Amino acid sequence: MKKLLLVRHAKSSWDHPLLSDHQRPLAARGERDAPRMAKRLLGNRIFPEKILSSDAVRAVQTAERFLEEFARLEPEFEKTGALYHANSGNILNCIRQTPDRIACLFVFGHNPGLTDLINSLGERLDNLPTAAVFGFQFLCSRWEEIGRKNASFWLYDFPKNQSPKIF
Repeated sequence: MKKLLLVRHAKSSWDHPLLSDHQRPLAARGERDAPRMAKRLLGNRIFPEKILSSDAVRAVQTAERFLEEFARLEPEFEKTGALYHANSGNILNCIRQTPDRIACLFVFGHNPGLTDLINSLGERLDNLPTAAVFGFQFLCSRWEEIGRKNASFWLYDFPKNQSPKIF
């Protein structure tokens, strides 16, 4: 079985209008929300073996806040430009390249690609909020085999969720 958590970057700052979209950092709210979401996952015993992140500053900073919470577990960490504003097909292609020894993968990226991927894997979601996590389990042993046919809903949580028990 493979487990996948899709994580939208936390709230980004618009305070520096001269920065390119790729360079925008997290806003104060994003800095608060990202570790809070990681702690919720940790409290539910959900741990990444690998974190794959868009190389945009806000996505990397979100992933780093999660890494700080999971530091003792020493998950692998990889940044890639291929996830920056990627469509759902490109995100899925990146995921399918994950080594099969990894059982639980966290992917940090952007909308609309993440929301589109959730919908293409069989769940219905209008919009994945900032710092939200959406998880699937796949009944397969190889990442290249994941898809709608073997996907099942695992979890969904977001910062404004009033009941952080996420199952």
